[in-house]
Amino acid sequence: MARTIQSLERAAAMLRLLAGGERRLGLSDIASSLDLAKGTAHGILRTLQQEGFVEQDPASGRYQLGAELLRLGNSYLDVHELRARALVWADDLARSSGESVYLGVLHQQGVLIVHHVFRPDDSRQVLEVGAMQPLHSTALGKVLSAYDPVAHTEAVEGERTAFTPRTVTGAADFEGVLDLIRARGWAADVEETWDGVASVAAPIHDRRRMPVGAVGVTGAVERVCPEGGLRPELIAAVRDCARAVSRDLGAGRF
Repeated sequence: MARTIQSLERAAAMLRLLAGGERRLGLSDIASSLDLAKGTAHGILRTLQQEGFVEQDPASGRYQLGAELLRLGNSYLDVHELRARALVWADDLARSSGESVYLGVLHQQGVLIVHHVFRPDDSRQVLEVGAMQPLHSTALGKVLSAYDPVAHTEAVEGERTAFTPRTVTGAADFEGVLDLIRARGWAADVEETWDGVASVAAPIHDRRRMPVGAVGVTGAVERVCPEGGLRPELIAAVRDCARAVSRDLGAGRF
C-alpha cells in the first residue's frame, strides 16, 4: 500500500470538519475533534488560511471554510455542467460528421479532454477522456488560446514545441494565427500535432459570454481535407455544435 502524507491527511480532515456541523470552530474544538496538539492544529490552519482554504473571524478567532474552496468547487461544477450540456450535441456532431468529437477545457498549460465521442464506425478506438493536448498546435488549444486570456498567456509564454514541420512556433506567427481564429470563429490543425491527422474546433461560451471550453472533430486528413482544404460543411457543423452548447449554457445567440 502506498504511503500517505500525514500533514495532508490532517488538512483534509480539518476541511471536512469545518464543512460539517457548526459554521465556525475554534482552535481548541478543532484540535480536540481531530486528536491533535494545539500547536499542530494551529500550524495546519495557518497554512490553509494562507492558501485561502480557511478564513478566521477577526472578532471571535474562530475558523471557517475560505473562498478559495468555493472557487475550486465552482470550477468543478462548471466543467461538469459543460460536459452535461454538451453530451447530446456532441453525439449529434459525431453522427453528422462521421468523425471523433472532443470537448476540451483549459487545464494548467494544456487542454484537458473532458468528453470524447467515438467515430461512428466499427474501427478500434481508445477513449481519451483525461488526456492532455498542447495549446499551441491543436485546434482545441488554439481556440482556447484565441479567446481565453489565461490560455493565451500560457500558450505565448510556454514552450511551443514543433511536433511536425507544420507546427507554428514563432511568437509573431502564432499571434497571427490567433488573430485569424478570432476573425473567423474557428480553428484548424492540419498535421500540426500528429502526421496524417486534422481537426477543426470552435469555442464554447457561458452565460457571462466567457470562453469555458472548445468542441472539435478530429479525423484522418484524407477525410477532413479530401481535396486539400477543410470540408466547409464540417466547419459549419462544428460551429453549430459550439453555438448550441453555448446557448444551453445561457450565452444566447452568437
